[in-house]
Amino acid sequence: MNESLYKKRRETLLEKMQEGVAVLTNARLQTRSNDTEYPYRPNSDFYYLTGFKEDNSILVLIKTADETKCLLFVQKKVPEMELWTGKRLGVDAAKERFKVDEVFISEDFEKEMKVLMAEQHLLYYDLFSDDVLYKQLRALAKEMLHTRTVIVSPRSFSDITKLTQEMRLIKSREEIVQIKKALAITQKAHHHAMKVCKPELDEFVLQAEYEYIFKKEGAYSDAYTTIIAGGNNANTLHYINNDAKLKAGDLVLVDAGCEYGFYASDITRTYPVSGTFTQAQKELYEMVLDVQLKIIKAIKPKGSKKALQALSERLLTEGMVKLGILEGHVKTLMDEKSHKKYYPHGIGHWMGIDVHDPCPYSDDNGDEILFAEGMVLTIEPGIYLPEEDEALPEKYRGIGIRIEDDILVTKEGCENLSGSIVKSVAEIEAICKNK
Repeated sequence: MNESLYKKRRETLLEKMQEGVAVLTNARLQTRSNDTEYPYRPNSDFYYLTGFKEDNSILVLIKTADETKCLLFVQKKVPEMELWTGKRLGVDAAKERFKVDEVFISEDFEKEMKVLMAEQHLLYYDLFSDDVLYKQLRALAKEMLHTRTVIVSPRSFSDITKLTQEMRLIKSREEIVQIKKALAITQKAHHHAMKVCKPELDEFVLQAEYEYIFKKEGAYSDAYTTIIAGGNNANTLHYINNDAKLKAGDLVLVDAGCEYGFYASDITRTYPVSGTFTQAQKELYEMVLDVQLKIIKAIKPKGSKKALQALSERLLTEGMVKLGILEGHVKTLMDEKSHKKYYPHGIGHWMGIDVHDPCPYSDDNGDEILFAEGMVLTIEPGIYLPEEDEALPEKYRGIGIRIEDDILVTKEGCENLSGSIVKSVAEIEAICKNK
């Protein structure tokens, strides 16, 4: 993505702001243990507005009745540190690269903010972050309040993430390209893993096969911790131990997606460890797949996630009654929420720079935000039947199935961005047997 796109996003944010000053910080290095850090990833909102990946950088936007300004704070270049941790962009190079008004070193942030916050009534920042810099801002605002030489200082505070996350709801053409690249790599990983999966393979070894393809094909990292859940492990929704052996005759539920250019993919496929579905597995699988296909077909502008949730619960309940998993009338079972025992989660979530994009689901009035062209969400119905549940038909016990795809809302309907990742019984068995 080019700098003009990030500049346009900052201009849009300034249009949404009231008069005031906004501060967005990039992520800091996080300690893993002692003196080692986790692999670094920038703050999503900060990256969305700048495309800048260096830690401890800060973006400041100022809006007055007369003008708007955009300032960037970056770490200064220190050759001794660069020897150990790599080159920094520095002030001069940042001035050349970014379409901002001024660039300062991060160490001067407090000094400059004393000037920038003067004469401003409103301060925007991430109200829910515990970042030390935001605490510093609050302390600085309090200090300025009691300084006789400052006539006006921030007395009102607003959450900047409310505005940025509203903006992130609608994906640009460039963002869709990034998501599609992530999905192309994720497709290769899923198809590769289906071929190498076999009985007695450790779950973590299958996980390694996914992550190998991610890295080999140029993905920055996985978008979330990969779930490799063989057999009954699939009935733990966020199973990430991945430390059991895959057993012949079981299914394996794999929730795995890579991140490309800091844009996520999020895909779940469930397939037979031995390469062939049993009759019971096939019955359950095709029921869940049928539900997913009907849900995807229903997605269009002005539709709602709430309606999709209701449809998924009704269809899955009907399927469970048909298979003898639940007994009774569908409406009564749903009123009693009996289906929730085996389908406890939502039908999907927003996706973008974050795998669970923190975009709003309702507006300021509490009304649900309706689908619009450019939104991206996951669709992931599932059924989870624990082996210890004696109320279940014995043939279905210990089976967990989820099928998840990434969907783009289009002008007249939707596009399944991950539709080329195999998911029919015939397709899966064919690729699993092609070892």
